[in-house]
Amino acid sequence: MVTTICQQRKPIISQMNDFMNPLHLDQGNFHHSGECLFGVNLVLLFFLVLGQSSRPMERGNQTGVGNFLLLGFTEELDLQPFFFGLFLSTYLVTVLGNMLIILAICSDSHLHTPMYFFLANLSFADICFTFTTVPKMLLNIQTQSKVITYEGCLSQIFFFIVFGCLDNLLLTVMAYDRFVSICHPLHYSVVMNPQLCGLLVLGSWCISVMGSLLETMTLLRLSFCTNMEIPHFFCDLPEVLKLACSDTLINSIVVYFVTIVLGLVPLSGILFSYSQIFSSILRISSARGKYKAFSTCGSHLSVVSLFYGTGLGVYLSSAVTSSSRMSLVASVMYTIVTPMLNPFIYSLRNRDMKGALGTLLRRVVPLSVGTITGLS
Repeated sequence: MVTTICQQRKPIISQMNDFMNPLHLDQGNFHHSGECLFGVNLVLLFFLVLGQSSRPMERGNQTGVGNFLLLGFTEELDLQPFFFGLFLSTYLVTVLGNMLIILAICSDSHLHTPMYFFLANLSFADICFTFTTVPKMLLNIQTQSKVITYEGCLSQIFFFIVFGCLDNLLLTVMAYDRFVSICHPLHYSVVMNPQLCGLLVLGSWCISVMGSLLETMTLLRLSFCTNMEIPHFFCDLPEVLKLACSDTLINSIVVYFVTIVLGLVPLSGILFSYSQIFSSILRISSARGKYKAFSTCGSHLSVVSLFYGTGLGVYLSSAVTSSSRMSLVASVMYTIVTPMLNPFIYSLRNRDMKGALGTLLRRVVPLSVGTITGLS
């Protein structure tokens, strides 16, 4: 069995190598063309990997060689429709909300600034982040199947880490943008030029991919026991490592290294940026000036608190208790609820964004009515 699994892992390496070739980014403008092409390439690759990893699954409770079982939330059949409806509605709200943010920014020339440029990339990352886990979970609930192939599990881990790290790095870049805007307003347009903004986004993508490759590639050396049950709704890396029969010391070292480099270092950058921001705000004499300065970074600070708060909750729930159920609930907050709330935070607390969304909806609704009238 172990020999067969090892043989099945070899094509993954060649797929990962092929993935790194087409990366490119146009750094010269704020129309997001290069970044959108990069994101489209990555999502298309995601479809390709999942499509290649899917193969007919065996009936019953037994899995074929190299397959994992995602136990999900509950074994009770009566609760399956409830969970399906709940997570389907949450997923649709997440995709629709973040898509509206992207379309509003692209359609309004007044929002073609560094802050909204980074926000559009963050919304795209949130869509992809939920796409790595929720559709597979909904499919498993609908078909009453818990099976995910080894290749599918590996690809899910890879893209989950990519977009999780990308969210983290983009929040750090946005904190730097707010730092320059508030602490050095006279130099803002010179510092945050289109070339630098493009490089910051491109660097975030590249670092996320390399960090995810480092963690995912170390999984290829592991062999797994006969117990292939993952007490989760997706292939969570720590849960997969618990199923390994071989030594996971190298994997643990890599996980801690990537967590420090792509987790703690960006968090330190965010904390430093906001320490300087708060120091600058306190030096403003007028109360109106303080409110105006703080309002420009209030939405970002809310998203950062939500992102790191839920992420810390996942870590503490797994460290304090051995219950997989507590970790499962915390992971739902981190992987599903947070990406859904981000569009509401940015749109409700931002007058420019609300205006752009209103303009976009006024354009779309008459067009839809005219199309329906023409068809009838």
